[in-house]
Amino acid sequence: MCSIMGYCDSSVTREKFCRGFERTVSRGPDDSRIVDTGKGMLGFHRLAIMGLHPEGMQPFELDGSWVVCNGEIYGFRKVREELIRCGYTFNSDSDCEVLLPMYREYGTEMFRMLDAEFALIIYDGSKGEYIAARDPIGIRPLYYGYGEEGAPVFASEAKNLVGLVDKIYPFPPGCYYRDGKFFRYRDMTVSLPAGEKTVDGVCNRIREKLTEGVRKRLVADAKVGFLLSGGLDSSLVCAIAARESREKIRTFAIGMSTDAIDLKYARQVAEYIGSEHTEVFMSREEVLENLENVIALLGTWDITTIRASMGMYLVCKYIHENTDIRVLLTGEISDELFGYKYTDFAPDAEAFQEEAKKRIRELHMYDVLRADRCISVNSLEARVPFGDLDFVDYVMGIDPELKMNRYQIGKYLLRHAFEKDRLLPEGILWREKAAFSDAVGHSMVDDLKEYAEKTYTEEEFEEKRKKYSFAQPFTKESLLYREIFEKHYPGQAEMIADYWMPNRAWKGCDVNDPSARVLSNYGASGK
Repeated sequence: MCSIMGYCDSSVTREKFCRGFERTVSRGPDDSRIVDTGKGMLGFHRLAIMGLHPEGMQPFELDGSWVVCNGEIYGFRKVREELIRCGYTFNSDSDCEVLLPMYREYGTEMFRMLDAEFALIIYDGSKGEYIAARDPIGIRPLYYGYGEEGAPVFASEAKNLVGLVDKIYPFPPGCYYRDGKFFRYRDMTVSLPAGEKTVDGVCNRIREKLTEGVRKRLVADAKVGFLLSGGLDSSLVCAIAARESREKIRTFAIGMSTDAIDLKYARQVAEYIGSEHTEVFMSREEVLENLENVIALLGTWDITTIRASMGMYLVCKYIHENTDIRVLLTGEISDELFGYKYTDFAPDAEAFQEEAKKRIRELHMYDVLRADRCISVNSLEARVPFGDLDFVDYVMGIDPELKMNRYQIGKYLLRHAFEKDRLLPEGILWREKAAFSDAVGHSMVDDLKEYAEKTYTEEEFEEKRKKYSFAQPFTKESLLYREIFEKHYPGQAEMIADYWMPNRAWKGCDVNDPSARVLSNYGASGK
């Protein structure tokens, strides 16, 4: 990952800008640079992934225009060849060096052309104006607010903006900002219907597109590793990567030292695909000791995001401290596309599809936020094959009647798509997966609940939760998280839309805990 920041007015002092910008130096520990555009400042903390030489350092400049980008531009070499034919020259092998030439050639139309995970800020020197944009899913983070005299301020994380602006907002995915307005250039919830109508036809396309999504994310000048939980999604990513890679891949799994559920399954996958596998263990004491730190780095009060981040943060911390890996592939964004345990209760196909659209729109506040912060705070880059734009676009266009659980097992299309390849053991391909926060060990969630219960009496809980009118805490655990959040991000709770919960309007989903463990169809999951 990298970190970017832009203060779009000359009123800010360099000292004040630096105070905010320095809070995310862990995203880019290799080098840092701030430029004064004449109408404000742009900052960049670099984590070198593509084009490792000094020439790849940002901000990039072209005839008085500047750009900073936290991103991965897939297929950039082909784009660069086209731009060279247009007369442009390049000084590095950085993928992001193509952005200013693209902007000059295509203007804001460039954003819909990018096959990328990105957040960027451009200063257009010819017009004296700033433009900011974010990828259509929001895999790369970007926040904004308004500083002195209403000046727009953009940054990779909310913590950069604390003290610089009054109110912090998440930058909407699939949009660009110009002249004080947001313009949507792509909506991933709107897709053309998939051409294939049969299960086998759809599954063949899923297989092709996910394989390509993994393949393009293996390209890096830095070393690549893989998070492997033992569930379907991360196991498929690792298995495809193992097949596509010339060398043995490195996989990492984490679990509680007492009752880790998924470690044994991750071990089975690693042995089957022949990866160099590492198991990391965490304890109750580590979880509680790191709770405040995790909430502070996440910038959320959401229960399920915080629970699921404990294991991810600690395994990434281990990778950072014990290896020279710089890039991690993960299995996020499969559930939003193919369904959760709770979407088995969807009353019809239309409701299933609407829920998928809601989850895709809000991804940047939940699972994607979790993966980005846990990985980037440990100076690593996250890549998410299930978030490949072509793949997401295709799956969202599949007839939802085919995606619903009509097969006595969730995510049937994804499983069936790779059945003939024998990339995974049968027992893994067809296993019902536990939620990650449960799979690291049921005891972790129980420990967090127990700690919260001991923190407040019933009277204290009722009194303190009433202080919050927005997203009011409804359990002692949620109150604990909210109070820690407010300590680090006072008055900024509306950055997150709501608690991530099953759709309570559906029969069987009216629950008071986000864990799939409380659902009646949990069954053999997590055993």
